[in-house]
Amino acid sequence: MQSQLDAYLDHLRHERQVSPHTLTAYRQDLLKLLELCQGQAIDGWARLDSRSLRRFVARLHQQGQSARSLARLLSATRGLYQYLARHGLCQADPASGVSPPKGERRLPRTLDADRALQLLDGAVEDDFIACRDQAMLELFYSSGLRLSELAGLDLAQLDLSDGLVEVLGKGSKTRVLPVGRLAREALSRWLAVRALANPLDGAVFIGQQGRRLGPRAIQLRVRQAGVRELGQHLHPHMLRHSFASHLLESSQDLRAVQELLGHADIGTTQIYTHLDFQHLASVYDAAHPRAKRKGSSD
Repeated sequence: MQSQLDAYLDHLRHERQVSPHTLTAYRQDLLKLLELCQGQAIDGWARLDSRSLRRFVARLHQQGQSARSLARLLSATRGLYQYLARHGLCQADPASGVSPPKGERRLPRTLDADRALQLLDGAVEDDFIACRDQAMLELFYSSGLRLSELAGLDLAQLDLSDGLVEVLGKGSKTRVLPVGRLAREALSRWLAVRALANPLDGAVFIGQQGRRLGPRAIQLRVRQAGVRELGQHLHPHMLRHSFASHLLESSQDLRAVQELLGHADIGTTQIYTHLDFQHLASVYDAAHPRAKRKGSSD
């Protein structure tokens, strides 16, 4: 069972080319599943049935595992069994018909438009780190990039004259995104500084040693900008969420936002309609003369 699991993980890494983060998560999930089988003396993937898997999911939920984590575990299990079936190693998928418990859907945290402007409109010093960090922040908010997309960005993917950037997203899918005027200006300033720093490869964002800036370093720089400019925690995905929320609030075009974010399923994008409604509800509560449904006498 271990060797078949290792072969599937190699398939994900080399043929499917999933992200390192996804690969790590799937490996952890499937090792849990392997432990379940070993604990119940199940000596082959074909011997695991839906009843055992359902009990396993229920036990993990009772132990505090989130619905989202359990949904990922089931997704990893389905992927494994699809792989086994293609290679004639198994016929039935025990995850078929097994659903994760329903969990509370948490809305993503965003910056409102004023806070986004506060973050981006401050004075920028004319040095290497300040120019680079400003360009990163502007590009995150302008184009809604994922952290991995920005970290992996190469110069060949940028077309500042036409205001476009091509990114490699999840599942190795590419998409072309517009880059706003202020982001283009910040990138132009940064690229002029970058050219003087002896870059060692074609990465857009590099450290002072000339090497590509990694995801952890980018997260740290965004976090520090949040503390410095806003006095709050800030991470790259919050800028992506803010991009999507503000765009949807202004355009009301869910399909366009889905394309820009690179979501395969529009259901993933629909969470931003909840954010939009939340904003409208708060405006209503603050402004409508009959909005306060509970008076002081209640």
